[in-house]
Amino acid sequence: MDQPVTDSSTIITASDGGSRVPNRLRALVRANEIGIAAVAVVIGAIAGLLVIGISAAAQGLHVLLFRIDPDERLSAVSGFATPSLVYMPALGGLFLGLVLFILSRWRKRALVDPIEANALHGGRMSLSDSIVVVVQNLISNGFGASVGLEAAYTQIGSGIASRIGIAFELRRSDMRVFVGCGAAGAIASAFNAPLTGAFYAFELIIGTYSIATLAPVVAAALSGALVARLFIGNEYLIDIGTPEAVGAADYPPAIALAILAAGIGILVMQGVTRTEGLFRRSRIPLPLRPALGGLALAGLATITPQVLSAGHGAMHMTFDIDLPLTALMLLLVAKALAAAISIGSGFRGGLFFASLFLGTILGKLFAIAAFTVMGEDALGAPIYALVGMSTLAVAIIGGPLTMTFLALEMTGDLPITALVLAAVAVTSVTVRKTFGYSFATWRFHLRGENIRGAHDIGWIRNLSVGRMMRRDLRTASIDTTLKVFRRDFPLGSAQRVVITDRSDAYAGIVLVPDAYGETVTDLDRTVADLLRFADAMLFPQMNAREASRLFDLAESEALVVVDGADTKKVLGLLTESHLLRRYAEELEARRREAAGETA
Repeated sequence: MDQPVTDSSTIITASDGGSRVPNRLRALVRANEIGIAAVAVVIGAIAGLLVIGISAAAQGLHVLLFRIDPDERLSAVSGFATPSLVYMPALGGLFLGLVLFILSRWRKRALVDPIEANALHGGRMSLSDSIVVVVQNLISNGFGASVGLEAAYTQIGSGIASRIGIAFELRRSDMRVFVGCGAAGAIASAFNAPLTGAFYAFELIIGTYSIATLAPVVAAALSGALVARLFIGNEYLIDIGTPEAVGAADYPPAIALAILAAGIGILVMQGVTRTEGLFRRSRIPLPLRPALGGLALAGLATITPQVLSAGHGAMHMTFDIDLPLTALMLLLVAKALAAAISIGSGFRGGLFFASLFLGTILGKLFAIAAFTVMGEDALGAPIYALVGMSTLAVAIIGGPLTMTFLALEMTGDLPITALVLAAVAVTSVTVRKTFGYSFATWRFHLRGENIRGAHDIGWIRNLSVGRMMRRDLRTASIDTTLKVFRRDFPLGSAQRVVITDRSDAYAGIVLVPDAYGETVTDLDRTVADLLRFADAMLFPQMNAREASRLFDLAESEALVVVDGADTKKVLGLLTESHLLRRYAEELEARRREAAGETA
C-alpha cells in the first residue's frame, strides 16, 4: 500500500507550477468574501463540465468495448453481443497494470485525495496527480470494473480548485474551502443535486460547517448543478415514482433497516480490506493483480451483468422492477463481491455509488420482509429502497446530512426526508460506536494515518519541534570542571547549559544554579555529576502533542532537540512555555477559522 505523504511541500511539484494571478485581483479575492464566492462559482462550473466529460468518456468506452447502444447503461444489459466480451474487465486489468507499472517508475509519492489534502496538507493538491487518478478511474470503470466515477469527479474538481487557490496564494483556511468547493460542484453535477453536493463538501471534505464556508460552497454546488442541467438535463436524476404517506408507525421498521445497513456496511468495508490483504499476501506482482481481479469479475458477470461498472442502470432497474427475493439476494452478494474484488485487486475508484446501489437492494429485501410481517401496513418497496440506499451509503461513505438531502432532492417529500434523517442518524451512531470509521478514514487508519475525517489536523504536524526550537543555546563539554563552568557561566547568565560528550553527542543538561549549590565544594570535579535529563530528548519531526507528552514525563521546563537517537547531535532547545504558547495560538487561529472570523 502506498505510504502517506508527510510534508505538504511535496504535494505541489514543478509540474504543477504556473503563473500567479495579478496582485490586484489576488488581493481582491483574499480580502473579500464576495470575491471568494465569485471564484467558487467558476470552480463549480469547471467541476460540472469535467464531470460531464468524464461521464461521457466512460459511457463511450462502454459503448466501444461492450458494443452496447449509446443510450444503454452497461449494468442494465441482460447479456453481451458476444460471450467473450465478459472478459473485458480482465483486459482492462492488464491495461491498468501496465499504467501502474509505468507510474511506479515515474512517481514515487502517494496520490493524495481531497480528504487527506484538507486534513493534512492545508488543501494543497497536485493537479497532475489528480489527472492520474482520473485516468486510472476511467480505465477501471470503462472496462467494467465495479467502481464508481465519483473518485475521479471529486479528485479533479478539488485538484482544479486547489490549483486556483495556489494561483491566488490563498490562506490555509481558504485553500481548504476551495477544495471543498471543487468537490461540491462535482457531486452536485453528478447527481443533479446542489444540496447534496454542498453538504458532501461540508461533512466529508471540509469537515465542518460555518458561516464563512456557506456562501462559496453553496455557490459552487449550484453552479455545478446548473451547468449539468444546461448540458444534459436531468439525466442523472433517480426517479422513485410518486411518494406515499409516512406515519409514526413507519419509523420503527426504518430504524431496524438502519441498524441492518450499519452491519452490512461494516462487513463491506472489512470485506474490501480482507480482499486487498489476500491479493497482497498472494505475492502476485502489483501490475498483474487487476488482471486477476478482472477474471474474477468476469465470472461474476456471467451470473449477472448488473455487477459491472458503477451500477447506474442496475439501480434504476432495481427501483422500477419488483425482483424476486432470490434474485435480490444474489445481486446483493454478487455486487458486494464485485466491489471488494475490484478495489482489492487494484482497480481505481470508490464505493460511493456502489453503496447507493447495495443499499437500494437491501431496502428492497427489507420491504419483502416488512410486507410478510406487517402486510398492507408496511411502506412500499421504493420508500424502503430509498431508506436502505441512504443508510448504507452513510455506513460506508459517511455524511448523514449529505444522504438526507439526496433523498430530499430525489423525492421533494419532507415526511420521507424526515424518515430518512432518523434512519441515517441511527446508522451513523451505530457505525461510529461499533466500528469508528468510514471507508476513506478506515483506509487511512490501515496505513497508519490517524485521520477520522477532513478536520484540519495538518497544522499540528506543521507545528513541529524542529520549527519551534531555538538554536542559540549554551553548551559545554562533559569534561568541563566546575571551576571552569562557574567562570564561563556566572549566576544569571543562563538558566541551563547543554552538555555534550567527547564525540559531541548530547549527554544531559546542567541547571546553572546547581553548580553554585552549597553542597558543591570540590570545584575540580567535572559537570558530569550534575547532569539531568540525559535520557529525555526531543526530535525535530515530533509534533506539538508528542513533545508535550515528553515534557510531562520528564518534568522539565526545557528539553534538548537532537537529530536522532543514535547520533544525538544537538540541534537546539525547546522550552515547554514556548511550546504551549505556540500551540494555544494555533488552536485560537483554528477556532477563528471555524467561526469565520477574519482577525
